[in-house]
Amino acid sequence: MALREVKHLLVGGGMAAANCAAELRAQGADGEILLVGREPHPPYERPPLSKDFLRGESTAEDAYVHPPEWYAENGVELLSGTNVMSFDAAGRRAKLQGGEEIAFEKALLATGANVNILRVDGSGLDGIHYLRVLGNSEAIRDDVADANRVVLIGGSYIGAEVAASLTAKGKQCAIVMLEDVALSRSFGDEAGRFFHDVLADHGVELHGGEELEAFEGETRVEAVRTKSGRRIECDAVVVGAGVHPDTMLAGRAGLEVENGIVCDAKLQSSVEGIFAAGDVCSYDSVVHGRRLRVEHWDVALQQGRHAARSMLGGEEPYRELPYFFSDLADWASLEYVGPAQEWDEVVWRGDRDAGQWSAWYLSGGRLAAALSVERSEDLPHARRLIESGVDLSPHREALADGGTALESIA
Repeated sequence: MALREVKHLLVGGGMAAANCAAELRAQGADGEILLVGREPHPPYERPPLSKDFLRGESTAEDAYVHPPEWYAENGVELLSGTNVMSFDAAGRRAKLQGGEEIAFEKALLATGANVNILRVDGSGLDGIHYLRVLGNSEAIRDDVADANRVVLIGGSYIGAEVAASLTAKGKQCAIVMLEDVALSRSFGDEAGRFFHDVLADHGVELHGGEELEAFEGETRVEAVRTKSGRRIECDAVVVGAGVHPDTMLAGRAGLEVENGIVCDAKLQSSVEGIFAAGDVCSYDSVVHGRRLRVEHWDVALQQGRHAARSMLGGEEPYRELPYFFSDLADWASLEYVGPAQEWDEVVWRGDRDAGQWSAWYLSGGRLAAALSVERSEDLPHARRLIESGVDLSPHREALADGGTALESIA
């Protein structure tokens, strides 16, 4: 089989690679761009999988980053449903499923993350699902169509979002989680309590401080048992036990790997000309002064674009502040910038009882993150204050006073 030559090889069929391809062309990149993704679909956005797509309110095509025809129209060759079997970073070669060998000048590795699989008794029973790709969401939607009770394992984004979506579709849902309060790992107990109560008020059962012991059933899951002895009957289970970066290809290629592909501030890996973006990218953040790896839609989008500019010779560091969002059906929506590794104080702004507030996470007097519920107007100011690193100790009262304009805090 003849050796193919391309200028840019993009590995990974998600947000990062699709936006990298678009930015390469927008910046005038010439030569061939080859985007290889292992999923059968064109690159798509993942947030709908636990929200409107899961509820049957949108289609797979609605989630596509670009329309299918966009790739040919912009001179980007898309190989979906294709694995990259080996990657030679130093020799600039990659071997694809089927044996085709690709020579490239520069490459992006955006291989994403894989779900953490639970290894407990009964984990092989039918009716136990994980959510990562479109096919998973479709399988959950089909499998719970006739179900009455669904148990979610994990009290973070996936558990809370799926519980809200399925409850909105008439299912009785229960969340089993190690933490006492839903979403508290990201936002702390006090802010997490707001979302915890929203879920409870809409009928979701929450079992905090519980560790999974086993799944019970003959051939299909019938109940979840915790280590405390609690038994929760169910017709199906969705597990949200986190993910881990898919570094297998990078590690075999000799790239430096540590909780992701280790990259500099430009998103370049330990091998010149090889870049990473999205869930798999562990980059040197000039804003935070530490290494970060962030699993979220907006980060993959922004890093894909920045990696494209770096691939074309750009020297600017990646300075985008990570942004997150989540929806619990139409019950509550949150936005968050940060992320805060730690904090010693939370300043509240707005009306928590009315569900319109923001929480400002301070560490040593400086803003580390901000969480907003129905107060999006606060986030641009939060971004500015995080990036500036200004000491907010003298401004606590102004932060907490909804009548004080945030522009006044310099």
